[in-house]
Amino acid sequence: MTYPLIVLPFVIVTLIVTLATLRRPRFRQRMASSALTALVLGGLTLVFDNLMIAVDLFSYPQEHLSGLKLGLAPIEDFAYPLCAAFLLPALFTLFAPLPSKDTA
Repeated sequence: MTYPLIVLPFVIVTLIVTLATLRRPRFRQRMASSALTALVLGGLTLVFDNLMIAVDLFSYPQEHLSGLKLGLAPIEDFAYPLCAAFLLPALFTLFAPLPSKDTA
């Protein structure tokens, strides 16, 4: 199995769960915060994955990679922080109780 196929279910679940929160309050603000978080996590992944691969802490079998890289880091490595940035707030939103309409 290749790494792109391994990350595909995570990306699909993230997309489905995030879209399930579309009608919840503050969707746009959540997406903006998630995008900023994804950008920061992606930057950290870019720096530290490249450092760890450069000093030979780990390597990937080339036959299991898509071939796309940012520096030394395979593009597949960026799916996990991207999914975390969107999936965790979406899950928190789905499991949070909806605001009550009864204010009496």
